[in-house]
Amino acid sequence: MLIDLPQMNGYSRRRMLRAASLLSAGAALPFYNEFALAQDAAERPRGMRAPMPPDAVRIGSNENPLGPCAEACEAIAKIARYGGRYSPFNEQGDFIKAVSEVEGVKAEFITPYAGSSDPLHRAVLAFTGPGKGLVMGDPGYESGAGTARFMGIKVTRVPLTAGAYAHDVKAMLAADPNAGVYYICNPNNPTGTITKRADIEWLLANKNKDSILLLDEAYIHFCEEMPGSDLVAKEKDVVVLRTFSKAFGMAGIRCGMAMGRPDLLAKMRPYGSGMLPITGLVAGTASYRAKTLVADRRAINTRIREDVFEFLEKKKIKYIPSVSNKFMMEAGRPGAELTKALAAEKVFIGRTWPVWPTMVRVSIGTQEEMNKFKAALSKVLS
Repeated sequence: MLIDLPQMNGYSRRRMLRAASLLSAGAALPFYNEFALAQDAAERPRGMRAPMPPDAVRIGSNENPLGPCAEACEAIAKIARYGGRYSPFNEQGDFIKAVSEVEGVKAEFITPYAGSSDPLHRAVLAFTGPGKGLVMGDPGYESGAGTARFMGIKVTRVPLTAGAYAHDVKAMLAADPNAGVYYICNPNNPTGTITKRADIEWLLANKNKDSILLLDEAYIHFCEEMPGSDLVAKEKDVVVLRTFSKAFGMAGIRCGMAMGRPDLLAKMRPYGSGMLPITGLVAGTASYRAKTLVADRRAINTRIREDVFEFLEKKKIKYIPSVSNKFMMEAGRPGAELTKALAAEKVFIGRTWPVWPTMVRVSIGTQEEMNKFKAALSKVLS
């Protein structure tokens, strides 16, 4: 089945084989997901998989140190004994129902995945091709661009706006009016900044009819910005990605989804296969039904983040104000040097982006972890 699909996008046989190799390699590829990118670039030298010290401060991969909520853990414990079955009690159906009720989106507009990396790569494969490239912000989350480059597809990077560090949607459209995918991560990774709803709606209204807006909302629950699920309900040319790895603290459990019109989801479906882990599904369902979970965790993250920003201001260290669980900070030197110096203090921060080589990304940890980060940063800067 995979052999015929790329030809629909104008792929050559050679590119078709590359798609097959990409799908088989999956998370083993260095651009596949946040963990792979961090392993490849910052947290540890490439190829080294030894555990970090037990007292290490891990603030490099945008993980949520709070982990899954109590309701999710309880759901996992109850279903684990049935792990020999694919979906013994319609776990996938229950998950879709919970999402539908919360998001106001019809069930057929929702497809669960094990995180959001899988549907991100599928969308790039499904909607780009020769003459139909990918357009994204710079700096931005690189994983989808990695898939496009692997397939020989044109990637166009457009600088974020000055001051607000939002996606410059008019510049994105002008840079490649014939693109197949316009990718917006909102809040953006790595900057944690917002692209306003008016700009997103403008891009949807003015893009070419054969393209889609790929709206990555991995971090949407950390902010007050209106999510894009209503655009899905209105049947726009948009695919919204969500993951439970961030606010819901399930990075190691794997649960996520794509929301979009059934015809768009159908184009993505053939680029992979396999059942979802029932532990992830029940944990996701329980998390969605925990009524105050998002608000509570947003408040915790905001309080700790603002405390760090106050520290940086006192130290006269430049940073980009973020509404998410990570931020970009000026290192005052090649970013990799600061990353290495902090690692020597057992504080593992994130990576740099080529467009901003002296800035590093820092994830928000617990208050204790961020206190250790502040102490280590003060030491290495002195």
